[in-house]
Amino acid sequence: MIKKILIANRGEIAVRIIRACRNMGIYSVAIYSKEDEKSLHTQLADQRICIGEGPARDSYLNMDRIISAALNVDADAIHPGFGFLSENSVFARKCAENGILFIGPDPDVIDRMGNKSQARKTMMDAGVPVVPGTREPVYDAEAGKLLAETIGYPVMIKASSGGGGKGMRVAAGEEEFEFQFNLAQRESANAFGDDTMYLERFIENPRHVEIQIIADSQGHVVALGDRDCSVQRNHQKLIEESPSPAIDDATRQKMSEYAVLAAKTVGYTNAGTIEYIVSPGGEFFFMEMNTRIQVEHGVTEMVTGTDLIIEQIRVAMGEPLSFTQDQIKPRGHAIECRVNAEMPGHNFMPSPGVVEHIHLPAGNGVRVDTALYAGYEIPAEYDSMIAKVMVHAPDRDAAIRKMMAALDEMVVTGVDTNLDFQYQIIRSRVFREGQADTGFIEKFMNLKEKAPEVPEV
Repeated sequence: MIKKILIANRGEIAVRIIRACRNMGIYSVAIYSKEDEKSLHTQLADQRICIGEGPARDSYLNMDRIISAALNVDADAIHPGFGFLSENSVFARKCAENGILFIGPDPDVIDRMGNKSQARKTMMDAGVPVVPGTREPVYDAEAGKLLAETIGYPVMIKASSGGGGKGMRVAAGEEEFEFQFNLAQRESANAFGDDTMYLERFIENPRHVEIQIIADSQGHVVALGDRDCSVQRNHQKLIEESPSPAIDDATRQKMSEYAVLAAKTVGYTNAGTIEYIVSPGGEFFFMEMNTRIQVEHGVTEMVTGTDLIIEQIRVAMGEPLSFTQDQIKPRGHAIECRVNAEMPGHNFMPSPGVVEHIHLPAGNGVRVDTALYAGYEIPAEYDSMIAKVMVHAPDRDAAIRKMMAALDEMVVTGVDTNLDFQYQIIRSRVFREGQADTGFIEKFMNLKEKAPEVPEV
């Protein structure tokens, strides 16, 4: 039985986990950097402990300090949230070695699915559709060029340990392959300390659709529907919605079945996400698995009526899932917009500073996950996401109207945000018609630069 959880994270996800702990009667412990001393999560938690200076490497990425903090406060478990150490198998093992429960999958599974090249091979063996490409890792440009010829150009060059768009390059033809491969490999080595690469056929104008799954230690795996995450900039998601307007029910069912198969194949437990790339023709392929709770988990909670954080904690305690696959019947439509402290008009430059005033939208079917409050100083050291605005309505058109009203109502002064930019996207014709693919934002920005007074695409 878990009595005390240390939350190895910050910001809105830390606040989200603290609230789940309160609902379960579990004592919560917040860790914080000196930069985050006055953050909301430190004020809401039952206990707090400082673990270092502002930079993440000295605080939220410092495994030994986090483990030491957990031991000092007698925490039974650690919830890593998302980002930081949430998919770090070394950290998960350190937790186990010190008798602390890691609220997430087994570290061996994190390793197996965290390495994208190995994950591809595992899914191939399981019969899950994957993007045509290499089965084994690729280490040099010459070998890669020969393989690219068999795959067919254009090809996507990807880092095996990649994430967030790092270590990814497209080679349109043989003449540029070596340059793009070496560029991606250097970026991978610098970002992840790993120069292992793999190749995939580049699918043009794709959609990004993912399936949320959760599994318990009794062998039950449940798929909780899909999310469309195609609206993204530099491979960073901006808007997510459920269900996806890009797929039909038959495709949705097949994707869910393969997601469950993927989880069972690797002996997965806890929450995870199977991400697919969907071609304009409707073909779908496994892309990767995220072995953690996702930023966008709230849209799934809204359409399924579940609490995935509470379910994560229950599963970690060895309890069976509180629902079966037959009981999951998604209703209506949910949309999430990520609100960032940044300046879209200046190449999305971060905008840290003091929040002078904040007003959050509310009402039936409106949810805002945030750690903001008036007087809070947004630090420059961390990710610029400051809030997630979510809405739920009976259908997609109603959800779009509700999101427009919510964004219009939300006010944050003292720092620049992307609220207006998100509003323009939501009201654009392409988004309203459900036609936005992963290249939509670049097209949208180009049009706005030519005709900024015309907000609709």
